[in-house]
Amino acid sequence: MSQIYNVLLVDDERDIVQVLGLFLEKEGITVLEAYDGEMAYGILKHHKVDLLVVDIMMPRMNGYDLIKKVRKETNIPIMIISAKVQLDERILGLDLGADDYIVKPFEPLEVVARVKAQLRRLQKSESIGEENLKYGEIELDQEKCVLYIEGNTIDLTKTELSIMEAFIKRPGKVFTKEELYECAWGEGAYAVDDNTIRVTISRLREKIGEKRIKTIRGLGYRLEKNE
Repeated sequence: MSQIYNVLLVDDERDIVQVLGLFLEKEGITVLEAYDGEMAYGILKHHKVDLLVVDIMMPRMNGYDLIKKVRKETNIPIMIISAKVQLDERILGLDLGADDYIVKPFEPLEVVARVKAQLRRLQKSESIGEENLKYGEIELDQEKCVLYIEGNTIDLTKTELSIMEAFIKRPGKVFTKEELYECAWGEGAYAVDDNTIRVTISRLREKIGEKRIKTIRGLGYRLEKNE
C-alpha cells in the first residue's frame, strides 16, 4: 500500500490497541490510539484519520455514541470490534453507519486484512473521476459517496457505496453473497458473514426502496429498475 494512511484504534483494553497497532504498523499504516470515546473524538477533531476502528463498551463515551457523532461530520470507514455477539447489536452498529463488525475474540491477521480492504476501497474512491454512474432513475456519485434518486440525496457508507457500484456497473447480474462480500471487503477477506451481508442489504433497501434490490432465492441479489 503505497499511500500512508492513519488508522485510529479505540478500545479501553490497552493490550488490544497495542497488539493491533503492532500488526498494522508492520503493514506501513500509521496508528493513532484512544482508550475511550471522548479521547477518540478529540483526536478526530485535530488529526487526519482515514479509518476508525472502535470498540462498543467504553467509559465516558461508548462506541455507538461516538459513531453517531462521527457520522454527522464525515463518511470515513468505520469498523466495530466488540464482544457483543448478538445479531441485534450487529444490526444496530451497521445501522448507525459502521462498515464492518468483528466479534471478539478475533484473529489479529483477520482485522489487518479487513482494515487493508477498507483502505484499498478508500484509495479507489479517492482516485475516481467526476463521471457519475447511472442506472434507471438511480445516479451514484462515488466521490461524494451519495445516491440521487428522484430528486432525493441519500448518504452511503463506504461499504454501501461499493455494493451499489457493483450493482450499477453490472445491471441485471445476480450477485451471490460471496461476490458482494468481495465487492465490499475486498479479495482475500475472511469467511463470508451472512449476517453482515443481510444487514447491509436490508439497510440499503431502507434507503433506496425495498423493491429496488430483489432477492433471487438460492442465488443472491439483483438491482431492479423501479417500475
